[in-house]
Amino acid sequence: MRIQIINGPNINLLGKREPSIYGAVPFEEYLSELRKKYPDIDIQYFQSNVEGEMINKIQEVGFDYDGIVLNAGAYTHTSIAIQDAIRAVTSPVIEVHISNVHTRESFRHVSMISVACVGVICGFGLDSYRLALEALLVKK
Repeated sequence: MRIQIINGPNINLLGKREPSIYGAVPFEEYLSELRKKYPDIDIQYFQSNVEGEMINKIQEVGFDYDGIVLNAGAYTHTSIAIQDAIRAVTSPVIEVHISNVHTRESFRHVSMISVACVGVICGFGLDSYRLALEALLVKK
């Protein structure tokens, strides 16, 4: 099984950026733990602060991988282009957020990509990624 994790803008700053909201653990450290927990799954990782690069990655893996775990960051709330990319591919996509976006600023309550995803997981910290992975395992 192959799963692609795609993280959007500012996720590269995890561990430094607003630790009271996003925690103090860098994503790469969490990813290492996730890979150890699921040694039989090929978990690939991609992060970009650029919308077009995220779309390119969705298109690159979206017909061959068993699933995509997508944290589009702020693009979640603005990007019809990412929504279109999700709709264009055959791999199931699960939208994830580290924080509970519904307890935050009102602009974060609206997702432009949720309608194209098979599910949404938010508010469980970095564990949101594991929960998304588990959901893809069940979906398979």
